[in-house]
Amino acid sequence: MRKVFKWIGMVLGALSGLVVVAGIIIYFASESKTNQTFTTPNINIAVPAGAAPIARGQYLLNAVTLCENCHGENLAGSIVTDNPGIGRVVAPNLTTGRGGVGAQLSDADIARVIRYGVKAGGTSVRIMPSDKFFYLSDADLGAVIAYIRSVPPVDNALPPSEWAPISRILLATGQLPVLIANRVDFNAPRLPAPAAGATADYGHYLAEIADCTGCHGPGLSGGPIVDGAPNWPPAANITTAGAIKGWSETDFIHTIRTAVDPTGHKLSDVMPTNLFARMTDDELKAIWLFLQSVAPKEYGNH
Repeated sequence: MRKVFKWIGMVLGALSGLVVVAGIIIYFASESKTNQTFTTPNINIAVPAGAAPIARGQYLLNAVTLCENCHGENLAGSIVTDNPGIGRVVAPNLTTGRGGVGAQLSDADIARVIRYGVKAGGTSVRIMPSDKFFYLSDADLGAVIAYIRSVPPVDNALPPSEWAPISRILLATGQLPVLIANRVDFNAPRLPAPAAGATADYGHYLAEIADCTGCHGPGLSGGPIVDGAPNWPPAANITTAGAIKGWSETDFIHTIRTAVDPTGHKLSDVMPTNLFARMTDDELKAIWLFLQSVAPKEYGNH
C-alpha cells in the first residue's frame, strides 16, 4: 500500500510539474506576442488649427468612430472590461492630465496608433479598431488629432491592461486576434475619402470608420461578434436579405435615432446607437444607400 501511495505521489508531482512548465511556456509565448514590435511607414499628417477642424474631429470621435465608448466623452479613459475570464482592458487617458498620455505623444505617435494600431513603443494596441481607422482620410485624421490636442486635461490615473490566464492560453495558441496591428496591412493602398454627401460611396466610408464590419462581419451578414464579450448577442444580418429587408430609408433612420426597429423591437445596447444617433440625416441616408448596394447574403455568410 505504501508503494501505491508513493507512486500516486510521484505521478501527481509529475503532473504538477507539467502544469507549471506549461504555464511558464504559455506565459512567455503570450508575452512574446504582446511585446512584438512593428515597423510602420513614416506618417506625416498635417494637424490643422482653428475651430472648424477641431469641431470636425470632435464630431468624428463622438458620433462616428466609437472612440467615446471607450475613452469617454472627455477622453479621460476608462476600464473597458475587467473580467476574470478575459482580463483587464484599459482605454488610456488621452488628455494631458495626471495619468494621461497626451503630453507624452507626438502628433505622429497619435496618427500611428490610430491608423496602424501601433503604439509609440512599437507594440500593438488591444481591441481598438485601428484596422478600420486605417481608412480615415488624412484630413479627418488631422482633425481628430486637432480635437484630441484641444481637450482640457483631466486627472485620471488608470491601471494597466492585463491578460487573464484563459486569454493568455488563447493568445499563445493564436486564438485571440485582439492585437490589432496584426490585422493592418501597413502598405495597403488608401483611396481618398469621397466627398461628403448622401451617396453610397460616402456611406461606405462612414461604415468603414464606424467599424460596422467589426460586429456585423466583413459582408455585413451578421453572426457571433468576434471581438465581443462572451455575453454579447450575435449581430444582425444588415444586408437586404436580412433584418433590414423591406425597410424604407425612413425606417432605417428612425431605428438608428431611437434604437427601436420598425417591428417595435429594441436593439441591443451593444449596438452604439447612442453615438450613431448623432449623425446627420444626410450621413444616415448615405449609410442606407451603401447598405442597399451590398450584395444580399444569408445570415452568417460572411
